Amino acid sequence: MPLLSIRDLTIRFGPDDAKPPAVDRLNLSLEPGQVLGLVGESGSGKSVTSLAVLRLLDPSARVTGSIEFDGTDLLQLKPEAMRRLRGCDIAMIFQEPMTALNPVMKIGEQIAEAIRVHQPRLSRKQVRAAVLEAMEAVALPEPARRYGDYPHQFSGGQRQRILIAMAIANRPRLLIADEPTTALDVTVQAQILDLLATLRKQFGLAMLFISHDLAVVSQVADRVAVMRHGVLLEEASREEIFRQPLHAYTRGLIGAIPTMETDREQPLATLPPGGIEAGAWTEAQPGHWVRG
Repeated sequence: MPLLSIRDLTIRFGPDDAKPPAVDRLNLSLEPGQVLGLVGESGSGKSVTSLAVLRLLDPSARVTGSIEFDGTDLLQLKPEAMRRLRGCDIAMIFQEPMTALNPVMKIGEQIAEAIRVHQPRLSRKQVRAAVLEAMEAVALPEPARRYGDYPHQFSGGQRQRILIAMAIANRPRLLIADEPTTALDVTVQAQILDLLATLRKQFGLAMLFISHDLAVVSQVADRVAVMRHGVLLEEASREEIFRQPLHAYTRGLIGAIPTMETDREQPLATLPPGGIEAGAWTEAQPGHWVRG
């Protein structure tokens, strides 16, 4: 059984059914311990999908379909049951650490708060030990000394590590990473990707990795799903997507990635014109699905 199974997920904002939905009949699944890369340009529905999994969408959103986690439909859970899952069995790394962290709260206390919510019986000493363990797991320097520091006293990469420490503190089974390297330079970006790979092996995490950057996704994902305008266009193993992309949009995304072999005198590939995506969802090759 998949750990996460999304079936016919449709998300609309506002009362007008004539407008295209933000996400249109999305089907995805994620196995235990697997990393699924969800790729697409801004506005393709990636982050909206992740927020739907955690039930964090604005109340104006209308969500239909099902999102099953370990056999339980999250959309049918009562709010209290969803709060018990959120941050414990399912955790999220948000895109901007400076807006996700409380600027006037010590980082040790922010991580501790995430632990206390789900493990209220732990003593103050046990919570502190768990915080230091999480800080050590993400390779934050001198965790005992820096427990009382504030977010502005850390670099961008270190702030991202703090968010990751908060996410893994309760040992979740599913980690949602929403553009976790977007605001970082390439050197720090590589460090964060290495860290996520290490944590995945150490804790057996399944991961939904959201990005607009196929080059980044190629380093972490087992399977890659490509979205545009809220519609899933292609899904296959990482190797198959890069070896033989079948959809024109996927080929455009890959062609727009500069490499050491790119002819600098020639323009990079441009994406095909946008529009409402149509066509049947078919298995062109074993395990390789494409629309159109």
